Amino acid sequence: MRNLWKICLASALVSSSWASLAQAPATVPAAPAAKTAPMPAKPAAEPAAKAAPAPAAAKADMQTFVCKDGSTMSVASSKGACSGRKGIDQQATAKAAAGAKPASTAAPGGGAGKVWANEDSKIYHCHGTRFYGTTKNGKYMSEADAKAAGMHGANNKSCS
Repeated sequence: MRNLWKICLASALVSSSWASLAQAPATVPAAPAAKTAPMPAKPAAEPAAKAAPAPAAAKADMQTFVCKDGSTMSVASSKGACSGRKGIDQQATAKAAAGAKPASTAAPGGGAGKVWANEDSKIYHCHGTRFYGTTKNGKYMSEADAKAAGMHGANNKSCS
């Protein structure tokens, strides 16, 4: 009996006959043509506008978790969110959810064309890298000013 069901399901999937198994919708008799007004044509841009909110609804289900190594993850559930990153930091995640800024956010004032110069290590970090604006003792400056102050780029690489 079990094999019979497997064969039926497999054949239905292969032949794509699920539509034939569904009930046909009841048809509504058409109204007389003289009493109905023609429907105005819909603009082509309208279906695209209706499809746009769908990604926003998908993002609403996302949660942000702070891992114990300081990184953040935006995922749908906590299961496996910070695997390989020492697990989820529950306190930091609660603070981030409450509106407090997590420890790994960049200091304000940076941007394109500026580097984050760590005054303790004499290393500067380029915009968009991991430690940009995050070390304790540092400031934003141009790359030329950082080199003039005797600093070098992270991994001995320049930003430009």
